[in-house]
Amino acid sequence: MPQAKPVATLLTGPQVFNEACIACHGTGIGGAPTLEDSATWEARIAQGRDTLYLHALEGYTGSAGYMPPKGARLDLSDREISDAVDYMLSQVTN
Repeated sequence: MPQAKPVATLLTGPQVFNEACIACHGTGIGGAPTLEDSATWEARIAQGRDTLYLHALEGYTGSAGYMPPKGARLDLSDREISDAVDYMLSQVTN
């Protein structure tokens, strides 16, 4: 009898943040805004959620700093990265 393939389990936004994003967004490395830096987040939030998703997924290099595609965690799915963005936004807008 053929063996069933294991089903991939997606990480939640907070899990992705704590396993990956916190490396830069916890310390501000590369210009990454920390969750406590609401003033810096305001300018990013003003660009719109779709732009934030795009920068998180495809990377960003500019005057505001540097972010590698998927935070250099190419093993994460687009959904996991988007959920991490949503989590960070929920933390800085509350």
